[in-house]
Formats: sequence, C-alpha cells, structure tokens
Amino acid sequence: MARPRLRTAVVALSTALAASASLAAAIPSSATSGAAVGPWATAWAGSTVQGITSTPTCPSSEDLSDRTFRNVVTTGAAGERIRVRLSNSFGTSDLHVGHATVALQDTGASLRPGTLRQLTFSGRKSVDVPAGAELFSDPVNLSVQDLAHLSVSVYVPDSPGPVTNHNLGMQNSFISSAGDHADSGGGSGYPTPITCMMLVDGVDVARNHDADGTLVTLGDSITDGYLSTLNADRRWPNYLVRRLAKESGPVPAVANAAISGNEVLVDRVPVYFGISALHRLDRDVLDQSGAKTVIMLEGINDIGAASASASSLIPGYQEVIRRAHARGLKIYGGTLVPFMGSNGQFGGDYGSAYGEQQRLAVNHWIRTSGAFDGVIDFDKAVRDPANPSYMLPAYDSGDHLHPGDQGYKVMADAIDLDMILRNR
Repeated sequence: MARPRLRTAVVALSTALAASASLAAAIPSSATSGAAVGPWATAWAGSTVQGITSTPTCPSSEDLSDRTFRNVVTTGAAGERIRVRLSNSFGTSDLHVGHATVALQDTGASLRPGTLRQLTFSGRKSVDVPAGAELFSDPVNLSVQDLAHLSVSVYVPDSPGPVTNHNLGMQNSFISSAGDHADSGGGSGYPTPITCMMLVDGVDVARNHDADGTLVTLGDSITDGYLSTLNADRRWPNYLVRRLAKESGPVPAVANAAISGNEVLVDRVPVYFGISALHRLDRDVLDQSGAKTVIMLEGINDIGAASASASSLIPGYQEVIRRAHARGLKIYGGTLVPFMGSNGQFGGDYGSAYGEQQRLAVNHWIRTSGAFDGVIDFDKAVRDPANPSYMLPAYDSGDHLHPGDQGYKVMADAIDLDMILRNR
C-alpha cells in the first residue's frame, strides 16, 4: 500500500487552500443572459472535466467538428421557463456554437412533438463561449416536471478541441452524423450513443410559489449513481427528488454536483476524475442558481486511492464548510458508506484494514464534531448490521463499494427531510 502518497494528499490540501481564490478566478462563473427572469433554480447540473481522454462512451478528445451533441438530462425540479448553460470550462480556445435547441425527450434521440425550442444568446442564434467560461442562454417558455428528460442539442461547426464534459451520465446522450441536426425531431441523424454530457453543464428553471432555492449534492461516483440502472434515474439524488415531490409547501430543486472518482483534496489523474472538491466548489456548488443547501458525501477516494488519513481529510471538510457558510448556505455531512471487500477490484486502500480505520475515524468526526449543520448517516443506512464493515448484500451493486438501485433508494430515504426543509 502506497503510504508515501499520504504526504501528497496533505501537501495538496495546503496548496488547495492557498490557491482556491486564484483558481476560482481562472474558471469564471456563469454569465447570465436574461437574469431578470426568475427566481431561478438549478434543475440539472453536470460537473465538468477536461476532455483529453477518450473512451467509446465519451470520445471527448476526438475530432468532433461539424457534429451536433444531443445531451439528455434529468431535471431535479419543475418549472415553466428554462435556460441552458453551455460550458467551455476546460477549453483551450473559444468555443463557437452555431445552433442550439432544447426539447422534451421522446425516446432515444427523438424529441417529443411540439416541444422544440430554439436557444438564443442575447438574441443571437450562434455564440462564442470563451475558453474557461460558461454562458447561459436566453430564457425560453417550456414547461417541465420533476425528473423530466430534456434533450439539449448543440451544433459545433468547427473542431471544439478536447470537449468539456460530464463523464459519467448514467444516461444515453447522442452524437449526430455530420451537419446541424439541432432541429431534427427524429433520432435517425444521431447514430452514436454516448454516456457523457458534452458542452452543457446546467439547466435552470424559473419556479412558482413552491420554490425554495436549490439543494446541491457534492460527491463522487456514489452520488453520480455509478452502477445504477442506465436511463432509469435511480441515483440517490433522483430518489430524493421523488421524496421532495410528495411534500407540501416549498421544496428545493436538486442539482447533482458529483464527479465519478473525485477526491476532496487532490486533482486526480486521469483527469476524467475531475479537479478536487476544494478547487471546484465555487463553480459546481456555491455559484449554482438559487443555491441554499449542500449535502456533502465525499472522501472515500481520498482514502482508497491516495491513502489519505482522517486527520488530513478533516481540514478539507472544514474548508468546504467554512466557504459554504461564508456564502450563507447550510451544509450537511454524509457519512462514508462501507467498502470492505472492494480491495480486490480497486486496490490501494479501498477496503484495506488501514482504509477502514480511516473511514471509521472520518465518520466519527462527521457524527460528533458538530461542524456540519446536520448529519445524514448513509453508512448506517446501507451497512450490514451483522457485519458493519460491509454493505448489506441487498444494497450492494456487487463491487462492495457502490450501492445498487435499492441501496441508492435507501440512502435517499435516510435523509431527514424535516432537517433539510425546516433548518433554513
């Protein structure tokens, strides 16, 4: 086990704290065309990563000029008007978007008839998104419900270079054949299914009297819904949306700010695991439209992949809490779920004796320190009562690290809605 890497995690923490302000400046917050309309809440967020690594399900570093990207995203709130946020956060040059549309998904790459809306940017059909920036569209009238599937189509006539993307979508999106297919209602022009979202990282909704800001879930693959059923919206934040929809009175929108493989302290390699939670906190969490509440479930990869100790992770949590409170947000800490049995697949300190010792120490601090505004005991919800270092088999996806569909539901059910909704 790579104990020397622990020093790397500790050094990275001090570097992250010193550099957070300059990094926030290097990744500009969103421009807001049509900002007078609202109140806006983030109904979908896709925390982005660099596109310098290609896989069959996310060919982000290939030449994708003269293509249309049809991103299928799931909303975490209902509303009558929407706006879409384009992202060139990790681009090395300006991104020229020739045409963009939004519609409700029918099936696959096809659109529900009568729902196609043209997206404009300060009244123009095309727009250049500067390198390192994000940009909202003008608002459009389109009624969406909780857990609606929106198809956001973005045509890029020239090579966009490595494509900024959300790597783990748990949802089929699509790349077109050559040409502008943003207006196409059918799916025949989109022969290539992918499971990442490209060039789009947010959808806002203008909400009615039932609005109560945005709840942002900050996490890694467990919050991203890894190994849940594809196209079925069975991530634990999706189950939370279903619970909130049954509540009377105002409830928050839910925006998922998870990146698979992400760490609190370290910008991981490969880059599709994303920059650290400390470095992306402003962009992915604090600057989300209507952000009022955060649920944080992260740190298992710091322990498993970087052999981080609880004593090195705790200052990272404290920094996230401090910055959330400075912006007036409530933040709730989720305990780390069991991962014993995962070492054979993931190596490092995943499921090792040392890793388990650190996980237990982190969870003890989360439960007892009073640093968070409240605690959500995900560990207790999914562990095996007879063998609490392991996940209950009924909740385990099979890799002993990630829950399956039922485990994700149990995680959402463990959230005290009174704590979330009344402690404002």
